[in-house]
Amino acid sequence: MNEPTLVCRHLSKSYVPGLPVLEDFNCSLAPGKIIGLLGPNGCGKSTLMKLVCGLLVPNGGEIVICGQPQSEATNAFISYLPERTYFNTWMKVEDLILYFSDFYSDFDADAAHRMLKELGVDPTARLKTLSKGTKEKVQLIMVMARKAKLYLLDEPIAGVDPAARDYILKTIIGNYNKEATVVITTHLIYDIEPVLDEFAFLGFGGRILMAGDAKKTRVKEGKTLDDLFREVFRCSRSF
Repeated sequence: MNEPTLVCRHLSKSYVPGLPVLEDFNCSLAPGKIIGLLGPNGCGKSTLMKLVCGLLVPNGGEIVICGQPQSEATNAFISYLPERTYFNTWMKVEDLILYFSDFYSDFDADAAHRMLKELGVDPTARLKTLSKGTKEKVQLIMVMARKAKLYLLDEPIAGVDPAARDYILKTIIGNYNKEATVVITTHLIYDIEPVLDEFAFLGFGGRILMAGDAKKTRVKEGKTLDDLFREVFRCSRSF
């Protein structure tokens, strides 16, 4: 049996005492899956990703990545796409490729160049000359060009036009390490559900309101995940 890529046990995080963003959160994510953490803004999706990456410290609980307790060492297994772009705008796209090649031993520069060509982005272009949506696509390419074991993609399609979303989803499917786990957070369920193997609906406090195999759930319920999402959150007033 394959070892889970990510395990969270009784995880909790509060920014203000008495107001938990995550409370007693538990999950076990298998390799080779694309998993959607789906929920409204403020339910703890981004906080969870930052905890797994070590950017935040939990108030309680345990995080295990590829069988090892979360640490600086396990960060090497993770390729993280934050919700907001963070690259310096004076940099050229080709500077990013050199930077990632130097910083990450698992970065595939050839794959990055291939994806940029498919997107029609000039590697010599400076980031400040690119549109917001194109910057986000370039950042996604940098993340997906790594041969990581855990990809954490925080709202990868929120800032791009609908026509570009198909390209982004194809990029995710076509370029991740098939022995890895991809976790996507979003509230845009309709667009993302075709690529998901599994899903979890998160309410406030990180409570899992529904989870399972995406295809089997759609067949069993006779509804799309988007329809189920609206139904579940309509019935759970406090989320």
